[in-house]
Order: sequence, then structure tokens, then C-alpha cells
Amino acid sequence: MGYDLHITRKENWLDASQAIDLDEWLEYVDADPDLQHDGFAETPVANGAVLRAERDGICVWTGYSGGENAENKAWLMWNSGSIVAKSPDEEVRQKMWCIAQALGAKVQGDEGEYYGEDGRMIEAATSEVTSVVRELPPNSKRPWWKFW
Repeated sequence: MGYDLHITRKENWLDASQAIDLDEWLEYVDADPDLQHDGFAETPVANGAVLRAERDGICVWTGYSGGENAENKAWLMWNSGSIVAKSPDEEVRQKMWCIAQALGAKVQGDEGEYYGEDGRMIEAATSEVTSVVRELPPNSKRPWWKFW
């Protein structure tokens, strides 16, 4: 399935506010010589067939080295006001950070964590867990089975 990273202006990439407009994304792509707006992404699958996804806002980073496999491509897709990359490596995360800076946005993972200039996580997501603590009067005794 993969893990997505999002270039977003939202507090959390799932929120419905402060979206990056598709036209704004495509304008940025036109100005970046290392990005190409194809409107589709293709990849070979196990049986030799080709999986193809078509959607306005899908772009490829032509400057990507390919990571561990030189045939890999770095696809960036506009989706619901964010720019998304599936399972990006450190090189792609660095490029995403540069794009985010130009768009006044940030790079955020599916779990809410943020990524910095070097492509590494800079802030982990925090969960808001609330615990309730009941104070017992001093010297009060409880049966052992009610301790937990």
C-alpha cells in the first residue's frame, strides 16, 4: 500500500482548510525545470502489465536519480489541496521540502509527523491521550483486586 507524504498548508493534511489550488501547483511545475506535468503515472507490475493512473495534477520529477533502482520515477500528485508522493525516499523528501518552501507549506506524513530540509523527520506526531487519575485519601486501603 505504501506511506504517503503530503506538501500541505493545512494544520493536518486531512483538514479541509488552506488548500493548495491545482492551478497554483501547475504554475509551480511550469516554473520548475525539473518537474514535468504528464497527467499520468505508469509502472510495471508483477505479471508484466503496466499499471497506469491518469489524473490532472500528476507530475514527474525528472531530476530524480531513481534511488536504489535507476528506473524508479518520483511522481508527485495534486490531491484535495495537497501534493502527495507515495513512499518517498530521502532524496524525494528533500525535493518535497524545497517545493513546500516555495508554496508556503510544509511536508507532513500520514501519521502527522513533519520533515525538514534534509528529508528527515523533524517533529513526530503527538497523540492527545488523556488519562484520568483519581486521588485516594492518605492512608486509605483498597483490596488488592481493585488496585488496577
